[in-house]
Amino acid sequence: MGISVLIVGSGAREHALTWKALQSPLTDAVYCAPGNAATEAIAINSDIEATDVEGIARFVRERDVHLTVIGPEAAVDAGVADRLLNDGRLVFGPSKAAGRIESSKAFAKSLMKRAGVPTPDYRVFQDPANAKDFVRSEGRAFVVKADGLAKGKGTLVPRDAAETLECIDTLMLRRTVGAAADQIVLEEKVEGREVSLMALVDGERVLPLEPACDYKRALDGDKGPNTGGMGGYSPVSFFDTTDIDRAVEAALQPVIDALREDGCPYRGCLYAGLMVGPSGIQVLEYNARFGDPETQIVLPRLDSDLIALLEAAARGELSGRLSWSPSASVGVVLASRGYPGSYARDYPIDGLGRVEQGVLVFHAGTASDPSGYVTAGGRVLTVVATGQTMADARERAYRNAERIRFEGVSYRKDLALRELEVSVTG
Repeated sequence: MGISVLIVGSGAREHALTWKALQSPLTDAVYCAPGNAATEAIAINSDIEATDVEGIARFVRERDVHLTVIGPEAAVDAGVADRLLNDGRLVFGPSKAAGRIESSKAFAKSLMKRAGVPTPDYRVFQDPANAKDFVRSEGRAFVVKADGLAKGKGTLVPRDAAETLECIDTLMLRRTVGAAADQIVLEEKVEGREVSLMALVDGERVLPLEPACDYKRALDGDKGPNTGGMGGYSPVSFFDTTDIDRAVEAALQPVIDALREDGCPYRGCLYAGLMVGPSGIQVLEYNARFGDPETQIVLPRLDSDLIALLEAAARGELSGRLSWSPSASVGVVLASRGYPGSYARDYPIDGLGRVEQGVLVFHAGTASDPSGYVTAGGRVLTVVATGQTMADARERAYRNAERIRFEGVSYRKDLALRELEVSVTG
């Protein structure tokens, strides 16, 4: 007899997790809370919000759900895992205490320092005047980060000291991300190339996924404001198996060990945003969940049974290595004009039926009406294609992205360009 799985969340990440969960021979039912317009077509949606702890607990109990998989950070911070664990249920996703590795940048930096994880130097401030005095005394730029959860909009990267002062005002005085910036972190700017490394964690063991590169700026050439992610690619030519092992040893395992020693063992997906530069690997941030859009890009390359892995992690029984396709994967996020600022919605989406077989379209901000799907968010869709080479995957992803139309559609045209000369052989 198969098992039932509940995917908590409503974005493209959760659509990808649902799609992959349905491929497992272990599953006989996949539920989503709340899911989205696309998961409704392949799974069983509920009307329970991702942060409705009691509603999720009741649903799991009434449906006798075997495994719950937590998608968004807000659900982690709401304590969904804590409630389910208290009920004796299997859950893939960290407790609220372990999830502070994402919900508080200051906590994460302090944890890294204590665990000996390489990370840029930093200072923490609650008073904007003190923060600005510090910047003036240093006379240079710092990365400005809201301490709390800010839906990908809490990190600002100014070019000089004057812009840093403006960024402090933006977060702390104009309160563009609300209470998330009641405390901020000023972080040293470091040079290098960014890479995202996700790993499955069972409280003790760390099993890395294939790395990916995502693109956070809204516009080509890494211009424009930071977003939740405009797409990306996998694998990464400058980050090989040796680099992955080194990152696990230096950047992931130490914080997992420290959290366990602190009495809050981490079970779930740990995401590390890494900078690879002249001084080696440094951690820029941790997320306490699968990345978005990295999940949509990496999961199509995973040959192993995802549900078997997540269940093993939830039980504290991870072992072995993962099996991967040698193919390359490129994902293009189609966004609404104006994102990450204000944008219009309810525009009809045309062309989904013209997408080639084998090309995946994961829904993030859509709704359904009698005529089909309409836009309902800033990031609307992620178009993902695989290919024997990065060039093949990239050409296929963009060819199909062009077939999808809605009023104000916007997407970056330079994803994976830097990898075009690389042929993926395994």
